Amino acid sequence: MAVSGCGLLCKYVLIIFNILFGLLGIAMFGLGLWLRFSSSTGGFFNIDFNTRQFVIGVTVLILIGAVMVIISAFGDYGACSENKTALRVFYFTVGLLAIAVILAGILAYFYSDKVGDEMSAFYTTVYTKYVNKEDPGLSVTLKIFHNALHCCGIGGALEPFARDTCPSTKGFLDALSIPACPKVIQSCSRPELQWF
Repeated sequence: MAVSGCGLLCKYVLIIFNILFGLLGIAMFGLGLWLRFSSSTGGFFNIDFNTRQFVIGVTVLILIGAVMVIISAFGDYGACSENKTALRVFYFTVGLLAIAVILAGILAYFYSDKVGDEMSAFYTTVYTKYVNKEDPGLSVTLKIFHNALHCCGIGGALEPFARDTCPSTKGFLDALSIPACPKVIQSCSRPELQWF
């Protein structure tokens, strides 16, 4: 059954979308496998890869990448061959993925204290390793945390060990107002419910 007009446009849009979705899934899957199993990443990042936070994060990255590849394969096959069964499986799995994202958001909200504690523990681990070794790879990780959250180390404004990774400030008073990162991570993980 050949499609024409708007159906043909939708078919090609679906094919292009699924190719891009599949490539992103392959990249996430490969990055997760590389981070988890490569011996070179240990020296590159100099992070303890056996921490619970890292293992959970990388496992989620691998699983999401694999699911994205499977979904895009059904979508591409269904769109190219105009197979209704494959398209139904594709739409069903995309629907399940949307429900999973909504449930993950709800669970992240309800368990935000635990997520904040885990992220704070991960930050403290990276910070401690940076202070002990002065590794440039860890300074990049700390700069990402510091600039994204506008915080500095464990001591905040009086941080002596990681001052070079702290965000730039406009003046002395602005430098004194920079908070400690574990406190900021904890406060970010406890969102207040706002009613309009």
